[in-house]
Amino acid sequence: MPFLPATSVACAPEPVETPQPSTGRKIKLGVVGCGGRGAWIAGLFRQHGGYEMWGVADYFDTVAQRCGDSLGVDKVRRFSGLSGYKRLIDSGIEAIALETPPYCFPEHARAAVQAGLHVYMAKPVAVDVPGTLSIQESAAKATAAKKVFLVDYQMPTDPQNLQVFDLIRAGDIGDIVALNSHYFAGPFGDPPHTETIESRLQNLIWCNDVALGGGYHNNACIHAIQAALWLAGSRAVNATGYSVRARNNPHGDSHDVFQLVLELENGVLLSHRGKHLDNLTGFEVICTATGRKGYANVSYGGPVIAKGPENACGGDVADLYAAGAVRNIAQFHRCVLENNVSNGTVQRAIDSALATILGREAGLRRTTLSMKDLLRENKKLEADLRGLKT
Repeated sequence: MPFLPATSVACAPEPVETPQPSTGRKIKLGVVGCGGRGAWIAGLFRQHGGYEMWGVADYFDTVAQRCGDSLGVDKVRRFSGLSGYKRLIDSGIEAIALETPPYCFPEHARAAVQAGLHVYMAKPVAVDVPGTLSIQESAAKATAAKKVFLVDYQMPTDPQNLQVFDLIRAGDIGDIVALNSHYFAGPFGDPPHTETIESRLQNLIWCNDVALGGGYHNNACIHAIQAALWLAGSRAVNATGYSVRARNNPHGDSHDVFQLVLELENGVLLSHRGKHLDNLTGFEVICTATGRKGYANVSYGGPVIAKGPENACGGDVADLYAAGAVRNIAQFHRCVLENNVSNGTVQRAIDSALATILGREAGLRRTTLSMKDLLRENKKLEADLRGLKT
């Protein structure tokens, strides 16, 4: 599929909701991927009150059973194995939440859209270019079929971040001339490989493996990159980078320290630093915009500000990991019931996935790489599924 024009990035942010108990009909929901975050997300769907927790699927039967117990799902609608998602789709659901390693997303989303389901999915939407373009195609088909397709990013839902965004869009800081972002956090567990990749499919271990999780930049730093593209209203066209693998005793192939410069289509340069090491720096995700007349920043947690010669705003982003998901779950429900298929989160998700894949590849190769060349390569990553239960 073609790479859509940059103007589609600067869609209006979705309105922030204060979730209320649902009074509408319940949507029959199935959840694929019921480990840590998947089970937690499933619990938030149930708490919303507008969903009937109809079925679950996970590669591991014990995980599917545990999540099914917590949600009160009938035992006949708890599925496992690689093809469990297919049986879940056939079980009578009308919407699906995808919370697996992102390697699986393109296949699962394609099947869900073909079955006529509404789709709610985690980020990143894919680990490679073919997968990302497949999600773009599936989302377009969903929209054409009047189905909702929502990608769960949290930063653009926060009221404080939205105030900053609105001030930037109003021109209060002037034209953005530079963006600086960083994502600082610790690593996920990265134990030795076993005979099959089964041991890599839980506890976010797959974030260490580029084919399964996209690696640390595509999977985690994407929050900061997505925020930068959102503020700039543009997309990446070139990346220059350097990255290393610096965590203790690594086994996955993902790098975890990144120094990247991305050129955006509107000429703005984005400088990004990523660090995923257990070195006591804590968790911090920030994007700062330098304007000709002022400055601004958005964040995943803590203080944010926008300041121009005439206007300013600021505040604190609090509990975004949970609050952002709650807002998105409420919006998904409202959009399904109101038949609102504007699906405004999709293009930001596509552009940020491609930008982080571009940055990841530039860093791995220690070179400058253009988006045109990345798309021309169209390199597909293959996870080794041999020996896994179907």
